[in-house]
Amino acid sequence: MRVPPSFLEDIRGRVAMSAVVGRKVAWDRRKSNPGKGDFWACCPFHGEKSPSFHVDDRKGRYHCFGCKASGDIFTFLVEKEGLSFPEAVERLAQEAGLPMPVVSEADREREVQRASLYDVMEMAAKFFEAELQAARGSRARGYLADRQLSPAIQKEFRLGYAPDDRSALRSYLADKGVSVEQMAEAGLVISGDDIPVAYDRFRDRVMFPIRDPRGRVIAFGGRAMSKEVPAKYLNSPETPLFHKGNVLYNLDKARGPAHEKGQIIAVEGYVDVIAMHRAGLPQAVAPLGTALTEDQLRILWKQTAEPILCFDGDQAGLKAAYRALDLALPLLEPGHSLRFALLPEGQDPDDLLKAQGPEAVRAVVESAQPLSEMLWQRALNLNDRSTPERRAQFEKDLRSLLSTIGDEAVKRHYLAEFSERLRALFQPMGANRSQGARRQPFARAVGNRAFKPNQRPWDIQQPPSAGLKRLAGQANFQSGAERRERMIVLTLANHPDLVHEFLDAFANLEMAVPELDSLRTQIIDSAALGSGLDGTDLRGHLIKMGSGPLLDRLEAQAKRLNDWFLGSGAAQDDARTGLRQMIALHRKTITLERELRAAEAAFAADPTEEKLNALKAVREQLSSHAGSEAQIEGFGAASGRAVDAIN
Repeated sequence: MRVPPSFLEDIRGRVAMSAVVGRKVAWDRRKSNPGKGDFWACCPFHGEKSPSFHVDDRKGRYHCFGCKASGDIFTFLVEKEGLSFPEAVERLAQEAGLPMPVVSEADREREVQRASLYDVMEMAAKFFEAELQAARGSRARGYLADRQLSPAIQKEFRLGYAPDDRSALRSYLADKGVSVEQMAEAGLVISGDDIPVAYDRFRDRVMFPIRDPRGRVIAFGGRAMSKEVPAKYLNSPETPLFHKGNVLYNLDKARGPAHEKGQIIAVEGYVDVIAMHRAGLPQAVAPLGTALTEDQLRILWKQTAEPILCFDGDQAGLKAAYRALDLALPLLEPGHSLRFALLPEGQDPDDLLKAQGPEAVRAVVESAQPLSEMLWQRALNLNDRSTPERRAQFEKDLRSLLSTIGDEAVKRHYLAEFSERLRALFQPMGANRSQGARRQPFARAVGNRAFKPNQRPWDIQQPPSAGLKRLAGQANFQSGAERRERMIVLTLANHPDLVHEFLDAFANLEMAVPELDSLRTQIIDSAALGSGLDGTDLRGHLIKMGSGPLLDRLEAQAKRLNDWFLGSGAAQDDARTGLRQMIALHRKTITLERELRAAEAAFAADPTEEKLNALKAVREQLSSHAGSEAQIEGFGAASGRAVDAIN
């Protein structure tokens, strides 16, 4: 079976090398860097104890530095699983969601013609380049100079000029033996039964060659020189070489820098890409005049785990960011997300570069915010939360949107994080109400007394009984809950091997302290990336994320309170036992606190002795758990001198 090379390229573009090889090997977590598409393992083709087998997702290749085995996804299935080449193609096509092509004689002829179209496009590119430097390209050169696109930049990006002539390119190509049919199939001329003489598609335009990942010219984008032309930018039509939904401008030049920096930036247009390059950010690409597509998003993820989408600072740019956000949600996977960088209002990268210089452009990119933050800010900006019903609808809509996330683990973490955000937003009510909303203060009448919305029963001036007054003097139990939160987070920071074991419980735990919740997210993110960090490396990683001072405070508090089993020197069995007990206590305390709020509300509505007794019973149960520590028979035996574990 002969398969068109273009079909094999489509499969390579959709199926990652690591996904195929990863079914047969265990990646070495210390040497591998999934974010950069680099993976290491012990070679599946020969026995070895140290990993010398390397997979590069960006190149779509594997190589063993021991036995010298190398190849691509098709080679791997043939050599490792004993499949024939057609069988390997069929399996991978199914995985990529592509139907197998039916190759006819006509298909073979088209493939030959397709190969020759690359030559036609290269001829056209050289023609446009020459025209830019010729006499009739003077106005285009002036335009580029005004845009601060130097001759060196023009040469590097192979910029050109299509003269204001209906037959200039057609005549040039005809002299080189190119038929009008080939020109039309390449999208260079416009022809048809109702058009007596084919004419050039691009006229009086600055030309931007569009290249495939191998650097071959496959299409053009043209920027009109005249203001009267309806279309400011004009792209090549769909051709056998060019399908704009799965092509990114400048990908061939950006892949190397993206690999080195572990970062790729998607901007909105050709000139934006060049502006990023001039600002010292050569890892920039752009879709081709349309919204980002699913195929383009997958291409970005093949380059790096968290591409940055940089949009213009206007309403159109914000809408484009929101469209990309909605596109990405169902496709999110562990370790794969997006970051969003929004330019100052009314500016694109070229405007910002001219006005404030390269440092300002780089600062915008460096301040890119994660997808989760962009999603949250959009929800806040586009929803009215002025009444309880609207707040309920806001929460319902947000959870419905999160339910579109395809990967269950990612969905679980998003739901956990946004539950915390919602709780912080709505509790206590009134502290975070949207600006501009008018609300009248209100009170509830209970007998002849009034309770404010956040006032507890024992805060009133004349309590109904002496028992209620005694309740008012009892300690605030929030400090005990906060201490447990500190203990749980510090234990996992010092014993990262326990993160996966307690991942679900840790991710879904209700935490009231924002800085501890943020530290939890950093720990979970490290585990989700499969980074293989030990305690020392994890601490260094968290310090780089800005959590060093918080960790130091937690360690000092643990040492002062002799919470020895939290330290890195404690035996893992002791840490595991203490962690399990703390999580159980914390969960039960949270449940009791909910019951307490319900009992308080019931008493406020009906201050009887029966309701007071129910309230006291919950308070007593909560008191028995406040500040409790793990006290189990034999606890600490595994660590020896427990008091030294935290030192």
